[in-house]
Amino acid sequence: MSGSTCSWCGVHIDPDDGYRAAEPTGERVAAFCRLEHVVPWAMQGAHWEPGRLLAEPTRGLGRCAWCAEPLDDAPVFLVRHRGEHRIGDAFCTVTHLSEWAKAGGRWRTEA
Repeated sequence: MSGSTCSWCGVHIDPDDGYRAAEPTGERVAAFCRLEHVVPWAMQGAHWEPGRLLAEPTRGLGRCAWCAEPLDDAPVFLVRHRGEHRIGDAFCTVTHLSEWAKAGGRWRTEA
């Protein structure tokens, strides 16, 4: 696998870097070179590409990372590629993915 291009800015993303989003029920994916690029992508209508993640990060991801509600049958996953590591989060909607990204993702501070 040679990598992807950012769904927002079009820059090349190495296979072991960036973020990959997926909506498994629709077999749709998107890639981002930076977490911040999720926000304008979602605001402009979340333009997905057809495809699937190689391995869906479902283990331990039964609740939305933004609202903590249990996931329904159509979750949205975001996987951080960092070297050999894959760090997954799940969301009930693209809107919650975007809100989470706006707030700083995993590094957000609680009010």
